[in-house]
Parts: sequence; C-alpha cells; structure tokens
Amino acid sequence: MNSADYLNRLLLRYSGTFDIYQPYIILGREYPAYGYFFSHVEKYLLTRRANMWSADSYEHILFVNPDELTTAHLEEYRQAVEEYIEPILVLKGENLPEPNHMYSYITIAVVTEKSLSPEIKKAVGKFKFEKSYMHSIRGYSQMRIAVASMEDEKVCLNAAGRTLKKLYRSVFEEVKAGKTGYREALEKQGIESFKQQMPE
Repeated sequence: MNSADYLNRLLLRYSGTFDIYQPYIILGREYPAYGYFFSHVEKYLLTRRANMWSADSYEHILFVNPDELTTAHLEEYRQAVEEYIEPILVLKGENLPEPNHMYSYITIAVVTEKSLSPEIKKAVGKFKFEKSYMHSIRGYSQMRIAVASMEDEKVCLNAAGRTLKKLYRSVFEEVKAGKTGYREALEKQGIESFKQQMPE
C-alpha cells in the first residue's frame, strides 16, 4: 500500500462532511489538502426569535504527506498551527473567536510511507496545542494529530486524537479492498476540489 492511495481514500471519507481544498499553501509551503467543517446549533423557545443560545463548532484539517516523519516536520506543523491556522482560520485575525464559538479542532493528518521511530512515536504522543478564550467563555481550540504509516500499517495519535483511531485504521482495510477514493469521486461527478483564495 502506498501513501497516495491511502490519502486519496482518507480524503473521500472526510469529503462527506468537510470542504476539501487542494492544494493548500501555509507560510509559503504547499500541502496536499486542507479540510474545513462548520456546525451551527441553536436552542430557542417556541419561535426562532426567542433564541436561548447558539453554538458554533469547527474543525480544520491539514493533510500532510512526508516520506518519513521527522521532528523537523512536527515543528513545521506546529508552526503552521501557531502562526496561521489558529490566528487566521480560527480567530480570523481577531484577538478572540466569534461570540458563539464553542470549539475548534485543529487536526494534522499525516500519511507517511515509512514506519515511525520510537523517538517520533513519543513526540507524536506528546504533540499538543490547546488554548481557551476568555476562560472558555468563547470556547477553546485543541490540536489533534493522527499519523498513518504505510510500511507497517500502524496509526499513531496524540491524546487529543484518540477518537480518530477507528477511522484511520479502517482506511487501511478500505484501500486493501480496492475501494475508490476522492479523486475518482470528483471525476465521476465532473467537479473539482475547492480552491484556496489567495490574497492579492
């Protein structure tokens, strides 16, 4: 199994609920894809005018595809989160997220050819970024990382990313079963991925 086939299937699994952008540039580096999810929930009394509360949830996924994951890559992804994803995509250039913001998950989805060294497995497990806004009144951001390595067909996660384990393991089985991926789905529908809007 190769990383291109795995990533292709993984993108399809996410595309049902996420807008997928291909490629995506952050801090001058080009990445295979970025996924965006938004959910709005509100509670009201009798009519929509009597709104009791509203809550907005987000997830931002950066898909990366290094041949072999290194500590330098992990630092690069942390920089992307701290200098672009959180301040630009989560906060939209402001000091705080919008009033109804409940949480933003920032997920780094790593698909790599080679198995992880013990050092890198440990570093992935400790990979962390969490920030609350106004003592959580404006919600919080939390970074998750999931690493799928093709050589040994293993999935490595940090503590925040443990809920992703089932999904990333299932993609291995789906690729082995010959299931099609995101690229084929686009071709069948005659459409393209979303394109990143770059500032002029």
